[in-house]
Amino acid sequence: MAIIKQYHKDTDTTYVYESVSYWDAEKGQSRSKRRVIGKLDPVTGEIIPTGKRGRTKQEKTEEPAPVKESISSSDDSAQKILQLELTITTLNKRIKELENTVEMYQKAMDHISTLSAKISTECSTVISE
Repeated sequence: MAIIKQYHKDTDTTYVYESVSYWDAEKGQSRSKRRVIGKLDPVTGEIIPTGKRGRTKQEKTEEPAPVKESISSSDDSAQKILQLELTITTLNKRIKELENTVEMYQKAMDHISTLSAKISTECSTVISE
């Protein structure tokens, strides 16, 4: 069993799946079955259960359970790895946002620099006349 995260760009949502691999003798290939566990909260990195078997009406009003409690696994190291992977995904998304912001500011600074040089040239022309 493996935990798979898949980002859906049309809805800007990351879903978390439980994947089980098996051998398909008819096709002679390995196959996998996936079962959705829930959505990944991009801010906290927690898994929010989805589907009919997910949250009950009472749980909807409460805060989502942390990743460790959402996944039923007896292996603590697998849960720690999953938590770290979710944190990395969240941080990578934030890094991309910050890189875009820096690029926007760099373009603005280049534009200001160009305008400043143009104004300086025009002022020196007016002063020399």
